[in-house]
Amino acid sequence: MTRDEVRDYLRNLRDERQLSPHTVEAYRRDLRDLSVFLDGYYGSRQWSWADVDRLAVRAFLSHLTMAALKKRTIARKLSAVRNFFRFLQREEIVAANPARHVRAPREGRALPGYLTQREMSRLFELASQKAAEPGWRGLRDQALMELLYSAGLRLSEAHALNLAHVDLAAGRVKVLGKGRKERIVPIGGHAVDALRAYERERAQQFGAAARSAPLFVSDRGSRLSRRQIQRVATRYIALVAEESGLSTHSVRHSFATHLLDEGADLMAIKELLGHASLSTTQMYAHTSRERLRQVYRAAHPRS
Repeated sequence: MTRDEVRDYLRNLRDERQLSPHTVEAYRRDLRDLSVFLDGYYGSRQWSWADVDRLAVRAFLSHLTMAALKKRTIARKLSAVRNFFRFLQREEIVAANPARHVRAPREGRALPGYLTQREMSRLFELASQKAAEPGWRGLRDQALMELLYSAGLRLSEAHALNLAHVDLAAGRVKVLGKGRKERIVPIGGHAVDALRAYERERAQQFGAAARSAPLFVSDRGSRLSRRQIQRVATRYIALVAEESGLSTHSVRHSFATHLLDEGADLMAIKELLGHASLSTTQMYAHTSRERLRQVYRAAHPRS
């Protein structure tokens, strides 16, 4: 019985909410862990989801804590349980959501890593030098880095872009974000110029392409994989921030941090990033405050 309800919920996530296969698989694992725990919690007797109460959910969290899972992992599993019971309540399988008022363990939010504006400028100097060399790959890599930073894209969003998604005349790109939500993001002049140069060389290398063709391609003309995009980005990041451990996502963090530093409104940054909640965007405000604190301590004579 419990397997049928989990299966129905996962189908809802996949077909109705159109969540990514990766996200659906994460929900499946979390609910499997809950089911295994409840089998032991209730012992030999048969149980149903209607039997699960707040004490059982809290016991599950205690079990995860005893297993030395990270607080972030425990919070994610609790969120999966809460959303699952919300679905069961909507389907009238349970009368109430036992996880609704159960609190996740508190954890300090890690501030995102980012490149300074000086480091980003140096990165683009190096990308421009590489683009001036013979061949088309340097132009592709320059266009990729310019677009990642100019539009604040996630790696998955850059990977999914087609030629039709970029309007160079209007200076904007159509992005398919999390939950298959579309947003239109402006792109700056440097990115537009880099993309134009890349598209001209791309056409000479592979011939004219349909608008539905992928924007960033490999040597074989196929869509550049996520791993290949990550490899390009981390190579350039390592040149300007050696041993920083920063990744492709750090370029997105740099985009948001630099906008905030220059006085951009937090709500505007939220829309540009495609965040569903303002609380997610607010971590960049914390980043800026922490940086100001560091500057103060380094510079003030009585700090």
